[in-house]
Amino acid sequence: MSEHEHTTHGYSADKEALLKRLRRIEGQVRGVSRMVDEDNYCIDILTQISAVNAALHKVSLALVQDHIGHCVVDAAARSAETGDATIVADKVEEAAVAIGRLLR
Repeated sequence: MSEHEHTTHGYSADKEALLKRLRRIEGQVRGVSRMVDEDNYCIDILTQISAVNAALHKVSLALVQDHIGHCVVDAAARSAETGDATIVADKVEEAAVAIGRLLR
């Protein structure tokens, strides 16, 4: 099993809510596209883009929390069981890199 394969992911319990949020964001993006197509006012389009970005950030934060609460905690337990500190260090680094990408 690779390091990214799990029987469950941290977000599994909230998967339906996550998918619902993503579908709502999809609709918002289609709405922005429609606004451009209909030559709406620039500021109105930018306002909607800001709302899309905020919604995506909320989803991102939820996924980061789930990753830390599930994957990093699981790695810490496996690290303690095996005595291999690199297991948890790798997951923490993975989370830090992902957070860094979100902050760009």
